[in-house]
Amino acid sequence: MNDYDALRDYLMRQKQDELVLSFEQIEEIIGAALPRAAHRASWWDSLRSPDIQMPQREACLAAGFVATRMPDGVSVRFRKKSERRR
Repeated sequence: MNDYDALRDYLMRQKQDELVLSFEQIEEIIGAALPRAAHRASWWDSLRSPDIQMPQREACLAAGFVATRMPDGVSVRFRKKSERRR
């Protein structure tokens, strides 16, 4: 189990299409402190460096969400990925 499995599981249980969690709430969910890098917007960018495995990104995507750090610098918006219709 990696540190972000608990975040993935939490997100998978959510019914809403979008939610905002503070860094503090995320730390409670994962049971650990977030690294300093988590305070940078790029750390949460789901499209950043797709060839490099980033466990926080993988957890969000596995749950069907895309994460974006909020402008307040202390929270993250999780938005369900939209399904492309054909």
